[in-house]
Parts: sequence; C-alpha cells; structure tokens
Amino acid sequence: MKGFLIITALGIIAMLLQVFKLKKLLLPITVLGILTAYVFNFLEWNQPFSISYFENMIAFDKVSLAFTGVILATAFFWFILASKSYEGEESMIDHFALVLFALTGAIMLTSFKNMTTLFIGVEIMSIPLYVLAASRKKDVLSNEAGFKYLIMGSFASAFLLFGIALIYGASGSFDINEIRAYITANQGELPSFFYAGVVMMLIAMCFKVSAAPFHFWAPDVYHGSPTLITALMSTIVKTAAFAAFMRLFLIGFAGVSEIWTGILVVVIAASLIVANLTAAVQTNVKRMLAFSSISHAAFMLMVILANVRSSLSVNAILYYSLAYSIGSITAFGVMHRVSRNGNETVDSFNGLSKRSPFLAVCMTIAMLSLAGIPITSGFFAKYFVFTAMIGTAHKWLLILAILTSAVGVYYYFKVIIAMYFKAPDTTVELNTDSSGNLVVLITTIITLVIGIVPGYIAEMFTS
Repeated sequence: MKGFLIITALGIIAMLLQVFKLKKLLLPITVLGILTAYVFNFLEWNQPFSISYFENMIAFDKVSLAFTGVILATAFFWFILASKSYEGEESMIDHFALVLFALTGAIMLTSFKNMTTLFIGVEIMSIPLYVLAASRKKDVLSNEAGFKYLIMGSFASAFLLFGIALIYGASGSFDINEIRAYITANQGELPSFFYAGVVMMLIAMCFKVSAAPFHFWAPDVYHGSPTLITALMSTIVKTAAFAAFMRLFLIGFAGVSEIWTGILVVVIAASLIVANLTAAVQTNVKRMLAFSSISHAAFMLMVILANVRSSLSVNAILYYSLAYSIGSITAFGVMHRVSRNGNETVDSFNGLSKRSPFLAVCMTIAMLSLAGIPITSGFFAKYFVFTAMIGTAHKWLLILAILTSAVGVYYYFKVIIAMYFKAPDTTVELNTDSSGNLVVLITTIITLVIGIVPGYIAEMFTS
C-alpha cells in the first residue's frame, strides 16, 4: 500500500518539477522514489499495511506485493534505460509523469478487490500509454500506433464495462469475493446474462493481454511506438494485466470456470499458432517481438486455464512475468541502441558481435531466454507452465506449445545468426551509453541467475 501511494505521489511531483523548473532533479527523485516504494513493498511482505477506508476496494496481499515487486523492478530498469534517450528533450518530464501514472494503474490492477477498482486501474494504466504511443508527433507510424491503441483500447474497455454491468445486475455487487459467494449460493440457477457478462469480461481481458484473436492491434502499436514505450507495454503492462486476469478469473469467476475455460482453450491454441507462424516471417524485429509476446501471453493463459488450487499457478505466472519482463528489457534496450538510425529490421543486427561484442552477448542471452533455452530463466518459466498444465485434461495444448516453441526458436535465432554470422552493413560506431549498458548488463545477469536458481525464486513469492 505504501509503495502504491509513493508511486502515485511521484507522478504528481514530476509535474511540479516542471512548474518549478527543477528538471535536473527528475531522474534522481524518480529512481529514489521507486527504490523507496520497492523497500516498503518488501517490508510489508509479512506485515501488510492497509487503510481501512480502502480495504473493500484494494488489498495488498502477498500475491499483489509479489506482482508489484516485479513491476517496480522493471520500472526501475526502464527509467534508467530511458534517462539518456530523453535527456535534453522538452518533453522528458511529460514522458516520466505519464509513465509514473501508468505505473500507478498497473499496481492498482495487482491489488483490486472490486470491479470498480479494476476498471479504474485499467484506465489509469491505459490512457497515458495512448499518449506515449503517439509521442513522436512527426512520425506517421507513431501517430497510427496511438490512434489504433486508443480505438482498440476503448473498444476493450466498453466490453469490460458492459460485462461489469451485467454481473452487477445479477449479483448486486462489484466486490469479487461477494460475486464468488453469489456464484456458490446460486450454482445452477444463475441468469444467462451473468454468463454473458463473464464472457464479455474475458474478451476484454484477452484484448488487454493481446491474445489471439484479439491481438490485431499489438503488432502495429508495438511497431509504431517509440522503442522504449514498446518495452514498457510488453513488460509492465503485460505483467499488470495478467495479475488482474488471474485475480478476476481464479477468484471471482472460479465457480463458473466451465463457461470460460472452453473459450480460453481456443484463445490459447489460436495465440500459439498465429503468433509463432506470423513472427517467423517478420523482418522487423519490433513486429517479431510483438507477435512473440502474443505467444508468451498464451503460455501465461495456460496457467490460468490449469486453475491449480495451490501456489503452483501463482508461482508459475509470477516467475514467467519476471523472466519475460527482464528478458524483454534487455532485448529492447539493445534494440534501442542498434536501431537509432531508424532501421529496425533483422539486418540492423548484422555483425553486431564485431561492432559491440558486449551488446551482442547480452542480446544473445535475451533471445535464448525468450526462446526458452536452458539455462536461462525463460526455459524454467515454460517448465513451470508445463508443470501446472500436466495434470489437466488439456495435455494436447502442451504438445502444441512445444511444437510452436520450436518455431519460436527459429525466429529468435535469426537475430543471433545476424549478429555473429553476417557482415556488418555499417562501420558506424554505436553511441556510448554507460547507464544503458549497466541496465543491459544487470538484466542479463538476472536472466542467468534466476535461471540457475528457479525454484528458490519462484517459491520465494508465496513462501
């Protein structure tokens, strides 16, 4: 709770720094504030802090604190990575303030107890991102990305609101625990419009996590947005969306799982097939990573489908979120350096091992992790998903996931092959960015460390 309040205050402070012309203090205050929020988040692990006035709306239990920890850690690396890029720009404070407010919404999504708070969290997180996606005013692709994100996001929000209205109409409550009790008390006698509300909310959440067939906005938005904003959307936003997805369907709608699991099976299968096959033919690395993020969303949805009544599901999603976020930060951090001349194709990585061996090694480890190759964290992320799924009736999804992951190895290795086995297209030296290099180095080390001790990391969240 204290961490949430600190991040909220940081967004306001960032705007005040603009008013009082204290731009130089922006990065130190932001980084220090995120670290302080992380410390309080850690201290509340065994002694949760709450405000009684808000207790029926948000609750920072261990699961919420764990997801918040992943979000804060990712945000810390993102701000350091972004500091050099926005340095000297007039809009630096605007960008940082918008990201901090999006971060506030993301944390709210990890802790909601009430569907009103769910909707508020979604909008607080989404609206700044619509602006950030279109923040390159003179770039047609960026304008298109912001417009598409706004239209598709609004469409998803309409589904979410309509679903909430139908569920409230049946249960008379917005509280997910009361809705769960209502389902238990009226099992077999629930009105049909209640089921319609559940399905509409499922569709809305699938939009938010960019799962097929509700994914069509993601490639264009990821491609057109500035690279650092794409990194933000593929990490913090996805982690928060899955935290909300899990809380909503494994707690609130667990009693009607027979309604939404059948739909989820189709969504997962479609996501695995469409995402990997389409990513394999991409030449633009950002579009490739956009389609691969849909595949990773399918893996996390498999854990929700497994619906294991133990910490296994929570551990799997938390570990996957952490592994995917850290690997993505590394990948987008390197890509931001390599593609500063505007070339975002696989060819832009040609000969990177000769131009910058350090960046090439870090990008290689990131690609191996996203592909799920041992001993990286990405391998064990998928292993935990398979462990959760193995006891279900949907084992065929595991076979499909393994086959499509093989396709994933192909397109991730295209980047590795370009870095080590192709001649560089340019002799221009990459700009030195010590803070960016430090972030890429630390995230690469974390990718390897949590791959070496996966059990300790995963069990730590719910111990």
